[in-house]
Amino acid sequence: MESQADEPVAENPYDHLIQHVQDAVVEFELVDSDPIVRGVNRAFVDIFGYDGAEIRDESLNDWIVPEWLFAEAKQLDQQTGTGETNYQRVKRETSTGLREFLYRGIPYDSRDRRIDGFAVYTDITELTRQQHRLQVLNRVLRHNLRNEANVIIGHTSQLLEQLPDGSAASVGAAATVERAAAKLVSLSHEASEIHSVLSATTDTSVIDSVPIVHGILEERRRQFPQAEIEADLPAELLVRANGHLRSAVDGLVENAIEHNPGEQAFVRVRATALDEGWAAIQIDDDAPPIPASEQDIVTGDIEATQTQHSSGLGLWLAKWTAESYGGELLFEESEYGGNSVRLRLPRP
Repeated sequence: MESQADEPVAENPYDHLIQHVQDAVVEFELVDSDPIVRGVNRAFVDIFGYDGAEIRDESLNDWIVPEWLFAEAKQLDQQTGTGETNYQRVKRETSTGLREFLYRGIPYDSRDRRIDGFAVYTDITELTRQQHRLQVLNRVLRHNLRNEANVIIGHTSQLLEQLPDGSAASVGAAATVERAAAKLVSLSHEASEIHSVLSATTDTSVIDSVPIVHGILEERRRQFPQAEIEADLPAELLVRANGHLRSAVDGLVENAIEHNPGEQAFVRVRATALDEGWAAIQIDDDAPPIPASEQDIVTGDIEATQTQHSSGLGLWLAKWTAESYGGELLFEESEYGGNSVRLRLPRP
């Protein structure tokens, strides 16, 4: 491989491929266990800021490994020298400072070239920083939001008890504040569940979805005795999922009830085995239709903006949970004139 300035015509398709991948790639020869640069691709020049001709035949570690990480780099080189492929997150020095990379050290047994291996660096600096910032914001916001909302609920309940019986306007205002605070607590819980879904591994197991749905509906019937909640469930429906399925389905059922302005909300939950290894858990209601713009935001057809966004996290929780199982979330109009929200899940 050559630098961008003196790149030759690729000798074979693999050289051509390496020159055009977006990861930084270094060809090196181990000389006394020290990786000596024999070539770099274009991405290395762009990411690290060192020209190929400048560092060719030089020690790679001297150029890009900070002094305090030399022992780590030496260990990785030794493993490559024994024929072992390495995968590790590392910090390396570029012409503009330290950056974080996913490093792969790949041994190569060449007969006609002075190459003992390849070092591949995927720049994950911004991704790592963004993940850390989001973790901090998520933790702080959820904690503070939940605590402050509970304070509001507690004090509002005291006000409701102390207000004169005839002060209907004051009672109504206090009750509105209490409901808003309760929604904030619910939002904090949904955010916590979403964080758990997105942070967890994608491991799934074969579970029976029917007892999960039965448990959700029994709890919601107790919580909303005025709602008419029906179930159309088989004796068993095995799907590939995990414990987060309960929160996803429960959130959809709760949305169907709470977003219905009628005196008696109607919800019907069905679970069906579909053809070709799929299953569906479908929540139908007679509530006002979810706006098409909100559906498009959740499905990804349009981008969320400050003035056009999904009103809650329940749909996002269901979407990301289904996707973590290799499934999807679908929207249709129900036969009752409301919404039909379907979780399509893989079956074993």
